Parts: sequence; C-alpha cells; structure tokens
Amino acid sequence: MALRIEDYAIIGDTHTAALVGLDGSIDWLCLPRFDSPACFAGLLGDDENGCWRIAPKGGASRTTRSYRDGTLILETTFVTDTGTATLIDFMPLDDDVQRVDIVRIVRGDHGSVVFEMDLVLRFSYGSAIPWVRHTDHGVSAISGPDAVELRTPVTVTGQEFHTVAEFRVDVGQQAPFTLTWRPSQMAPLKDVDEQAALQHTETAWMKWIAKSTDKGPYKAQVDRSLTVLKALTYRPTGGIVAAPTTSLPEQIGGVRNWDYRFCWLRDSTLTLFALLSSGFEEEACAWRDWLLRSCAGSASQMQVIYGIAGERLLPEFTLPWLPGYEKSAPVRVGNAAHTQVQLDIFGEVMDTLHSAGTVGMESEGAAWALQREMMAYMETRWDKPDEGMWEIRGPAQQFTHSKVMAWVALDRAVRGAEHLGLDGPLDRWRALRRRIHAEVCEKGFDTKRNTFVQAFGSKHLDASLLMIPQVGFLKPHDPRVVGTIEAIEKELLVDGFLLRYNTDKKVDGLPPGEGAFLACTFWYADALHLIGRDEDAHKVFDRLLAVCNDVGLLAEEYDPVAKRQLGNFPQAFSHVGLVNTAHNLGQEHGPAKQRAEGAVDADASK
Repeated sequence: MALRIEDYAIIGDTHTAALVGLDGSIDWLCLPRFDSPACFAGLLGDDENGCWRIAPKGGASRTTRSYRDGTLILETTFVTDTGTATLIDFMPLDDDVQRVDIVRIVRGDHGSVVFEMDLVLRFSYGSAIPWVRHTDHGVSAISGPDAVELRTPVTVTGQEFHTVAEFRVDVGQQAPFTLTWRPSQMAPLKDVDEQAALQHTETAWMKWIAKSTDKGPYKAQVDRSLTVLKALTYRPTGGIVAAPTTSLPEQIGGVRNWDYRFCWLRDSTLTLFALLSSGFEEEACAWRDWLLRSCAGSASQMQVIYGIAGERLLPEFTLPWLPGYEKSAPVRVGNAAHTQVQLDIFGEVMDTLHSAGTVGMESEGAAWALQREMMAYMETRWDKPDEGMWEIRGPAQQFTHSKVMAWVALDRAVRGAEHLGLDGPLDRWRALRRRIHAEVCEKGFDTKRNTFVQAFGSKHLDASLLMIPQVGFLKPHDPRVVGTIEAIEKELLVDGFLLRYNTDKKVDGLPPGEGAFLACTFWYADALHLIGRDEDAHKVFDRLLAVCNDVGLLAEEYDPVAKRQLGNFPQAFSHVGLVNTAHNLGQEHGPAKQRAEGAVDADASK
C-alpha cells in the first residue's frame, strides 16, 4: 500500500529535489533539474518504476523523524526489537550543476539493527532500465545521457534488476551511501566525503535561515516554510517552482493530475511579499529578475507559466506506462496551460514590479518599458474572455477575478507614473481604470445575494474573489466585500477548509471533485483579518497549521473528510500562504494591508 502524500519529506540542493518516505524510501528524484526526466519515477509507492529504500529488516515498531533545525537535513529514527538507528538524508549544497548527490547515512544509536537496502534505478520517468555494472565502490548505471554511481562500503549485489544489500549497524557505527548523478559523457566524479558534506550543508542552511527576520509566535512554522521555498528555488536563475512533483492527484483516482514543476506568474506578488517580509531581499530580487527575463518580449506572448529558466515550450503529454499515485491517471509531463490566455497575470506582474519598486528594489530601466508594453496590450484585450487563474479546460469566460486583476494592472501603472515619476498616458490609463472598475461592480456583482460572482452573469462563487480587498480594488469593510466573504463561507467552506469553486464540467471541462485548496484557505484567514474578525482568522490559521505533516510540509490541497493531503507536494503556493498569513496575523502592518494600501472608496466606480 502506498504511503500517504504527507508521509513524505523533501530534501534538496536548490538545483533539484527528492522525496523521502516515512518508510525510508526515496520515490521521486528529477535529474539534474526540477523539470528534467526523472531517475526515480515511482510517483510515490510504485517501486518497480524507481525507488531507493533503506529500512530495518522486518520493519520498525516505531518511526519518528524531524529536520535538523533550520535545514533540510532529514533524520528518520527507527525503533526495533533489537535496537534503534537513525537514517540521515540530505543533498549537499554545491554550486556544480553538473552533478546531483544524495547522501544517506545509517547511524547506530542503541543496540543493534539489521537493515536492508533496495535500489531500483529507472530513468526517463521509469521507462528505461539502465546498464548496471559493479564497481569497487558499489555500482555504476548508465542510460543514454544519464549516469549514476552508488558508492558505499556496504557489499551490494544484483537481483532481478534491483541492487540490494543487507547490513548491520551497532551503537556508534555508521554506514554511508552516496548516489551521484552526472552526464554520461563525463568521467566519474570525485567521491563525496559524507561527514564533511553533512557539516558543510548544515552550516550553509543555518547561515541562510539566520537571515529570517520573523519574530512572531509562528516563527518555527514560518522558517520551515521559508526553507521549503528555498528548496524549490532553482539557484542558477532564481525561478521558484510550484512543486517538485508531477501528477499527484487532487482527488484520489481522479484525472486532475498536473505537472507543477514550473513557475507560475499568478504566484509572483504573494511570493515577493513572503520573501521581503521575512528578510530575504536577495531571493526576492532573484525572483523579480527571473520574472523580468521570462516576460521580456511581446506582451501578447506572455505566458501563464514558464520553465525554471524562463522556457516557453512546455508541451503536455501522458506517460501510459505509469499507473499513477493510487491509480490516479493519467500521469502528465508538461502543462498545456502555458498556451492559455489569463488576463490576471498582467495584474500580477505589474503588482510585483510596483511592489518591488516601492520598497527600493532597483531594476533595469527596461522594466518600465516592458510594463508600458503590457499596458498597451491590456488596453486592447481586457474586455475579452479568458481561462481564468485556475486554468479551466472548459470554454473561456468573463472571469471576475481576471477583470479585477486587469484593474490592478492599470492601477499600478498609474501609481508608478504618479509616484515614481515615470512617463505614460496617465489620463487614458485613469479613464480605463475607472471603466474596468465600474464594469466589474456592475456585471460581476450579484445584488440579490450581495456577493461578487465567479464570472459575469454567473451564479457560481470563487475563492479568488477573496483577493478583492487585498489588491486594493475595494476597501475591506465595503459591504460588497463583507457580503462576498460571507457568501463564500456559506457555499465553499467544507469542514473549515475552502474549495476554489464548485467543480462542474460545465465550468472547467473536467469531471467534478477535488480537495479543499490550502492557499485559498489562507486567503480566507487573511480576509477575515482585514474585516476585523481576528478571532475567526486565528482559528482558521490554527486549523491550517494542524494540517501540516510531522515535519511542517503542505501539499496543494486537503481532503477534510479523509483527512489527508492531496495534490503536488510540497506546494510553494501553500507555504507562501502560510508565511504571509502568519505575518498578517502577527504584525500590525502585514503583507495583506501593505498590498491593499490605496484601496479605492466604495463609490469610486460612479
């Protein structure tokens, strides 16, 4: 039986990442980048398509795990009838993008424990069995462009396309294992000194997290989320992937299984605030610069998502030889959403660049030229239907959130010209800003129910409407904002967690059903805080913190009935939400209030 999604933990080196299960298995590893073909492609629990398990023979009576404080060094302790031992897993932090190392050290803590190791190397998403040879230090495996060496003093043998071993550790003993990837045309790389690498990696992580300025009551949870965001950063470019995995289901057995190993523009402003409000200006600048490089060019060709270096071609295809996590198929690689039109991204990019400028983050002069290019495009496109921020695969609609973000784009352009002395057609931008505001308030608002709706003329609600006060479209205490929050509570709240919207094939072109969306539930807490319902906001936030797994990680969604995490894991959007909401609830002037500054009066649409 497959482990639950929350039974995994992440290790990473800011070039790629792997997932380690509570049972000592590593079931997912991309080489050498987040979006590259996988070496272990079991998609959690599918051992024959790739896995590396180190665990006590016969199992353990009790298993606990934790990260070393401030790091992504994972320690899993197994208690057996004969003794106790700890498995230490980490990826050394190294500037060399031509290699990926996973170090696993088994340490005897008490008595004596017999372990088994089972390595199933499969490349190209589990489709290719490599050529494996035994070496003096372990094994070497080659498959096309990829080569892997396993180095260990433990004797290993081959068995039906598996590499296996059995060994014992007594108290005070250690058994190290290092798996190293390299391009197959390169000569074997220098051995890793496991103890030196462990010390260096711990020091590097501790030095990094020491920059955190959070002093609030949720510091431990915030710092853990920040290390996750750092682990999901591709250091050479500054891009932050939404998650390191593909096709972990939003509903067990369902078809909503997407590849999230890319960078979403919709996340940009919230990500910037999470980093800046935590003291990580260098990472915020790197993210802003990635954004500028990726969006550079014609505004009409701006995409919803990009690769970690700004790649544009992200074709989507399925892997029929993989059964998917708990039979949730299809398994997808790539994401067809990159071809969609989503108007909200223009507002997000403009807001990100505006917010960066207001806190003194310098950028190239070409940034304003890019923003003016976006405004010229928006003037001709804002009133057309789009696929919306949730990337529906049904017919395009006049989504209310998309129009609100079109207003944000114009608003930030006007503010930039007014407050930063930048040139632009201010009168025309102001007039269009007023027009968009009036149209949203007229066509996107249901006066009988006192709530904004998902799309013009629709009766559906959408959690994205919670962003209306955060982006400054209306003040938090506007009756229309309060009414929208209350309506969303009644229709989208399930056991204390928020759905994005009521999934319906007529709306998004897919079979209905998915978990509650964790990022949206964080927005719900933020919205409650903005309208003065602080006690309720704290209750929602505490409920969200209780969903974190034993090492503080969150997936994209949560099933409040089955009480398990769903979707790709760990999810940057969820951890960005955690950081921002913690700051909103713990600071006088948190990110939500900062972003909402300059909100228009209730009669601004007149």
